[in-house]
Amino acid sequence: MTRVHRHPRKEPIAVIGGSGFIGSNLADSLLSDGETVLVVDNLSRAGVKQNLDWLAQQHGERLIAEIVDIRDLSALATALAPAKAIFHLAAQTAVTTSLADPAQDFDINLKGTFNVLEVARDTGIPVVFASTNKVYGSLPQITVREADDRYEPLDEAVRRSGVDEKVGLDFCTPYGCSKGAADQYVLDYSKSYGLPTAVLRMSCIYGPRQFGTEDQGWVAHFLLSALSGQPITIYGDGRQVRDILHVSDAVAAYRGVLAGIEDLKGQAFNLGGGPRNAVSLRVLLAEIADMTGSEIAIRYDRERIGDQPFFIADTRKLQAAIGWQAHIPWREGVRDLASWLLRHRLQSRPEATRYVA
Repeated sequence: MTRVHRHPRKEPIAVIGGSGFIGSNLADSLLSDGETVLVVDNLSRAGVKQNLDWLAQQHGERLIAEIVDIRDLSALATALAPAKAIFHLAAQTAVTTSLADPAQDFDINLKGTFNVLEVARDTGIPVVFASTNKVYGSLPQITVREADDRYEPLDEAVRRSGVDEKVGLDFCTPYGCSKGAADQYVLDYSKSYGLPTAVLRMSCIYGPRQFGTEDQGWVAHFLLSALSGQPITIYGDGRQVRDILHVSDAVAAYRGVLAGIEDLKGQAFNLGGGPRNAVSLRVLLAEIADMTGSEIAIRYDRERIGDQPFFIADTRKLQAAIGWQAHIPWREGVRDLASWLLRHRLQSRPEATRYVA
């Protein structure tokens, strides 16, 4: 375990995975509002050290950084000792990686989350966990039809509002299993031990500080590929629909859930852009081509295991619980990310970018 610095100060809010894309934006928001933040991260993901350096430059000593792997229970317990609350966003995030190395995926996503919960159980502090829409599986019960450049459900209620939390869990792929099991452990620790926990099942989050890689962060993938003239491979026909959500709106949701954790504990909430921010891959690629002035070379391949032809998060439960809503329209948000990427094109790019929703 490497400690960046530690000084006596008021109890911090811990952001596990706080050097990552969502974590660094969340940490920045908390720090900007005067909180002391403890970032716990193993810095294993490409680009995240830049995010940690940026946080340190922006916020100085109110940022505490502990370079710790969540698989190391002893080190994690030591690092989290002063925390008053935990946002747990650290994870192995790619379906493809989980298929290639399911043991690592299991250790990080499930055993790592178990370690976080055990540390929190000893202290009784709240835990807000980053889950995924993959816990719902491929959603074969939602019949879709082709509608020009997108799929749409035959069910009018799903078409209008999206997929709600009452849909049965159906884990698929090692990633879906590890995140889904972790999701259920987080909820159970509220039932079994009275720990104030909550789960946010995220759709596709995008925005500044997202360094797109080959297997995760597909909105940034598309933009970076277009900006650098690289081809994009689409798995399936590109009519898949997702409700993309700008990271600033996601941060507001996380903070709102923590603020109301005593009333919300033991509950899971869908978090996504909702129907107003639903877009197919084809439509997004056309928008990116227009905004960048690029002619994008697109390759098509077979759809991937567990892919959802249509997913829009029904966020009405979250809206009712904390008064949250998505504020940034997807076109405006994608342009915001494109502008940030143009200013921070520091990452080498693979020869081709693959879509993973």
